[in-house]
Amino acid sequence: MRLRTGLGQDSHRFETDDSTKPLVLGGVVFDGHPGLSGNSDADVVLHAITNAVSGVTGVNILGKVSDAMCRAGVTDSRFYLQEALKHLGELRISHVSVSLECARPKISPNIPQMRASIAAIMGIGERDIGITATSGEGLTAFGRGEGVATTVILTAWEPGD
Repeated sequence: MRLRTGLGQDSHRFETDDSTKPLVLGGVVFDGHPGLSGNSDADVVLHAITNAVSGVTGVNILGKVSDAMCRAGVTDSRFYLQEALKHLGELRISHVSVSLECARPKISPNIPQMRASIAAIMGIGERDIGITATSGEGLTAFGRGEGVATTVILTAWEPGD
């Protein structure tokens, strides 16, 4: 068996407080908060996971592929992640670790829904997904409430001979 590890990162600033764009993280809508700025739903969690999958497959999805999908009207980041997953070949995902930095919204109450959403998109078990969050003590723009940053480490295995 061969292991591969992918690292993914993404960050977006919030739209203005009067924006009607919903805040979506991990495929879950967080009511009462402005959405994140971007030409898609700007789901930084799914974008970071997509980048981590690209890290293990070597096939970049965010950028040319997602931009073309967005121009065609596909703005739901679940579809970008699903596109990245098509390139796994024989690779099997064993674990996804998601770390968010933000002052708002509170992530903890929504972790079960986020895990369920991500598991359903990726076709893995909820127990194979870890989600943590920090405010970073307000030391960065994200910790001051200006946006959300996400870092992901994804572990996949490839059957050996």
